[in-house]
Amino acid sequence: MPVEDLGFRRAAPALAVFAAVRLLGLAVLAAWGAAVDSSPHTLLSARWDSLWYARIAAEGYGYEVVLPNGDVHSNLAFFPLLPWLERLVAAPTGLSYGSAGLVVSVVAGLGAAWGIFAVADLLYGRQAGVFAAGAWAALPVGIVQSMAYSESLFTALAAWALYGALRGRWLTAGLLAAAAGLTRPVGAAVVAAVWVAAVLAHRRGERSWRMAAGMLLAPAGAAAYVLWVGARTGDGLLGYLDVQGGWGNGFDGGWAFARFIGAKLASSAFPAGVGLIAGVVLVLWLYALCVRQRQPAALLVYCGIVVALALCASGYFGSKPRLLLPAFPLLLPAAVALARWRTGRAVAVLSAVALASAAYGAFWLNGSGPP
Repeated sequence: MPVEDLGFRRAAPALAVFAAVRLLGLAVLAAWGAAVDSSPHTLLSARWDSLWYARIAAEGYGYEVVLPNGDVHSNLAFFPLLPWLERLVAAPTGLSYGSAGLVVSVVAGLGAAWGIFAVADLLYGRQAGVFAAGAWAALPVGIVQSMAYSESLFTALAAWALYGALRGRWLTAGLLAAAAGLTRPVGAAVVAAVWVAAVLAHRRGERSWRMAAGMLLAPAGAAAYVLWVGARTGDGLLGYLDVQGGWGNGFDGGWAFARFIGAKLASSAFPAGVGLIAGVVLVLWLYALCVRQRQPAALLVYCGIVVALALCASGYFGSKPRLLLPAFPLLLPAAVALARWRTGRAVAVLSAVALASAAYGAFWLNGSGPP
């Protein structure tokens, strides 16, 4: 595919579909908020993790909360790129840091949709790319893409890093992987994907200083932040893990999640337990379809690590759906299938899913919402 094909004109349908789905979600959230007297702006920019990011933007690191059980919630658990960008947007505009986070998410969401389109277009054609971007916007927890959270920013960086790796643009891939590593802990998935792509290219005979430089750059962002946290806490390489441990986060292979589901099945919340099992099975089935689709190894490695970290972490279980948001390769089999349908039928299906997602997003944010 020629470079010119990545221009705005080629990606415009995908960006339009993404924007339409997200605007539908915001419209339903506004209507729901008017009915129950809640503020959509507050829900999107000033609750849950949004408050932690805004506080970092305003005051820097060093804030923590000590819970009655002795656990320490430190803002060092949150990676710095989103707060940096919030500060960058707020300075010239006068916006609050939470509102600046919404601006970042809007721009990053479009960037993510464009990146997802670019990857799908490269592999399966333009129409599949359009449906991939639309399907990502219409995920059940897609409303998070419109929040002052880091999911949209991370997905944008990851998608373009993967595209760069698939095209052999090693410096671009390495720099974007480093930026992803400054955004979320799962940046390790992007690093692994870039390395796998580079190793396979090397085995095919490609040799260049750009490849070596890209591989060295890829882990730089995450490594720098983790080392900085270790130096600040005085705990060395384990410092960041201790910070996450204070939040109850860790990797136990899914044992805590399995016990959580088991407790649901053994209680009056049995249907919820069945639903969780169905959700896990669905994710694993989609990943199996990605393998059968023969997606490039870089995508399979990236997606596999994102899924593994989401499902096998021991942290707050309600966050698992949003932690899966960056796993966009899971949507590529469905996007290819929709592209093969008649356009009217495919659009009708995507529209119905988008409407259901908008309703669920409004219900979710006005209820338990993200952690």
